[in-house]
Amino acid sequence: MARKVTIVTGQWADMTFEDVCKTMSGFGYDGLEIATWGDHLDVEKAAKSKAYCEDRLEILNRYGLGTWALQAHLSGQLLCDNLDERHNAWVPEKIRGDYKAMRQWAIKFQKLIPKAARNMGVDIVTNFTGSPIWQYLYSFPPVTQSMIEAGYRQVAKTMKPILDVFADYGVKFALEVHPTEIAFDIASAERTLDALDGHPAFGFNYDPSHLGYQGVDYIKFIRTFKDRIFHVHMKDAWWGHGDGTVGVFGGHTEFADPRRYWDFRSLGHGDINFEEIIVALNDIGYQGPLSVEWEDSRMDRLHGAQEACDFVRGVDFKPSNIAFDGQFGN
Repeated sequence: MARKVTIVTGQWADMTFEDVCKTMSGFGYDGLEIATWGDHLDVEKAAKSKAYCEDRLEILNRYGLGTWALQAHLSGQLLCDNLDERHNAWVPEKIRGDYKAMRQWAIKFQKLIPKAARNMGVDIVTNFTGSPIWQYLYSFPPVTQSMIEAGYRQVAKTMKPILDVFADYGVKFALEVHPTEIAFDIASAERTLDALDGHPAFGFNYDPSHLGYQGVDYIKFIRTFKDRIFHVHMKDAWWGHGDGTVGVFGGHTEFADPRRYWDFRSLGHGDINFEEIIVALNDIGYQGPLSVEWEDSRMDRLHGAQEACDFVRGVDFKPSNIAFDGQFGN
């Protein structure tokens, strides 16, 4: 059977959970990767009340949908980032600007998520970690290795107790490898795994759109981390399409600015080779969902979401269970 096609609800958090269910069911999706913001899932309620989770699941069932993952990126970003006013919108109003309290809230929230996930019947949470050393990306003024190593130690100190809770509930923490995270390419992903001593609850939410424009081999990523690909986002990007004004760092421009070197595109409209991705996922035996994360500032999102569902169904295929030349003998 082909993989389930789901859609990330984080970009649809302005809609009610039921409206998202009705819309995405109409577009032909199999299910949702449910955001833990908006009214889509209240983590505190979900961790405490199975009745609340049964209500969420009943709404999904009403529209013929399932769920195989939760999405916790916003609270996750507060775990290890150097906090500032950008993070205020993601926390309760009463602690905004109190960065110590904000970090403590994020850690507590993340430790509730595995229980909420279990009550929802899922064992994957896609997530961010943030990074205390992203500001050191470019090595001038000169950055010492001891500074980088200290950053990874800090991440490990914060993350290991959280990952232990995930492990206790049998839930996987799937980091989306992404600029501004502690892991943003193959080398930094390897270093993160090492810093976490290969914690069994930690792995990756694979998203090629964040790798391609950096020049990272996004197929090699799959093969390098074949045992740690816990979940997959289907998202496209293009690069090399600007006018030479803006480079890969973005030039402090907004998405959809025609000067940009790269931008996110609706599936099938960018430069990601999804056929190669499907081949690699088949090779490593990945049978989880293919989850559309729809982002394209140039396209109506309803049109894009429906088109993206059709695209994923068209590009996905099952691996062969026979040798193609096995019928040549007697």
